[in-house]
Amino acid sequence: MSDIHCNSAVTLPIDSSPAWPHSLRMPIYQYIPDHDSCEHCRDGIELLQRLSDPALIACPQCAAPIHRVISAPQVVSGQAHRTSESHAGKHGFTQYKRAGKGVYEKTVGKGPAFISGD
Repeated sequence: MSDIHCNSAVTLPIDSSPAWPHSLRMPIYQYIPDHDSCEHCRDGIELLQRLSDPALIACPQCAAPIHRVISAPQVVSGQAHRTSESHAGKHGFTQYKRAGKGVYEKTVGKGPAFISGD
């Protein structure tokens, strides 16, 4: 068994089956308490779960009723998330652009002006 850490101090066990490497595609669910709750769940709980896993119905520490809340997904749109050439060069990276079949031309940074497969 592996552990998952919530935003509070509790650690929840999860199944470490061969499907675990695919966990990068599993959503993080948010749970909030229905009424009076402990320090662990008062501000909510975030839990990495498979889509097929049942929703939690009680706090793992105090057994207070909790429910899953729907939140907006984190989505990146446009080209703003990509590194610009000037930003890459400023931080010591070298960037190449394909100039032909098997030939790459340096656009920014240190290194040879061309890289060829020959």
